[in-house]
Amino acid sequence: MKTIRIDRAKHLCDEPETGHNRWHPDLEPILEVAEGEELLIETRDSSDGYLPAGAMAADITKFSPRVVHPLTGPVAIKGAKPGDLLEVEFLDIIPEARGISLIVPGLGFLHDLFTEHFLVHWALKDGWATAHEIPGVRIPGAPFMGISGVAPSHAQLDAWTRREAALLARGGRVFPPDPDAAVPAAAPISTCGLRTVPPRENGGNFDVKQLTKGAKLFLPVAVEGALFSTGDGHFAQGDGEVCLTAVEMQASCVVRFKLHQGEAARRRIAGPMFARTSYFADPRLAMPERFTATMGMPINAEGVNHDGDLNLATRNAVLAMIRLLEERGFTKEQAYVICSVAVDLRISNVVDVPNFVVCAFLPEAIFER
Repeated sequence: MKTIRIDRAKHLCDEPETGHNRWHPDLEPILEVAEGEELLIETRDSSDGYLPAGAMAADITKFSPRVVHPLTGPVAIKGAKPGDLLEVEFLDIIPEARGISLIVPGLGFLHDLFTEHFLVHWALKDGWATAHEIPGVRIPGAPFMGISGVAPSHAQLDAWTRREAALLARGGRVFPPDPDAAVPAAAPISTCGLRTVPPRENGGNFDVKQLTKGAKLFLPVAVEGALFSTGDGHFAQGDGEVCLTAVEMQASCVVRFKLHQGEAARRRIAGPMFARTSYFADPRLAMPERFTATMGMPINAEGVNHDGDLNLATRNAVLAMIRLLEERGFTKEQAYVICSVAVDLRISNVVDVPNFVVCAFLPEAIFER
């Protein structure tokens, strides 16, 4: 098996030959593999190791958020050409022994309500995550890679940069290209490379928790060799990842590639797809037998109805779940993190106008020992 090793005691900027934190078509591959070869890829956590064991919430402010996310790669797949469809099979995802979750003011789904930094250190052992900062809770593991993607073409880079700049000009929340803390540090990658915060058509930071061991991810190829990279390992996550983070971890993943020649172009596949033939997690935990759920509808705090607003419905479902957890004795910060790492958001209906419904499901098993 081919392997990409990294030194996790170092930040990505100290070992730039192992990866990058910007998307760009001119990235140099660090390895080439053929179809069918198995490849083990070691990865850093999303904070690039700046929040080690013993770090405090105040330490979150001591490093640049522009270091996220450190990705390992890119890997060139021999024979991959634009218009192909790249199949990435996740054969294994191996956690390290610790993880973190954090709240950062101004970020996350409820970014307007949480004004204090909060940091959780998780111990990952025997398939469960536990933390002194959130006593009485254990989170079942279902490890997956939060980020997997291929390089954009120059045309895509230009088009996506323009559309995000236009959204920023309209008041949208966008992280534009920024050379500060960029790896590689040289232009044009540092100055024009796309930040890894949002997912795009090339894949990236989609945080889809069903991409555990056994999943197959399909990505449209835009450049020669595809240039695949991965990182941002998650030990566990609720659908929604509402506080900004999951149980973030360093991880090693084993992948195998297959090329479907010309398939993306022929079928006009413009973005990621995925499939699997097995449960993505223990079905007793993925579909819990016992749960409590809250419902959210698009009605604001002043009682004003908004027609079919799924964001508002989601907000109300999460706020109701936080209140429920506070009633059980958790602080609002603890409750927010629990929502992010264990609570699943589900769209229950998008037809019953004006009040579409989003539900938040809390598995009761996380409180059992």
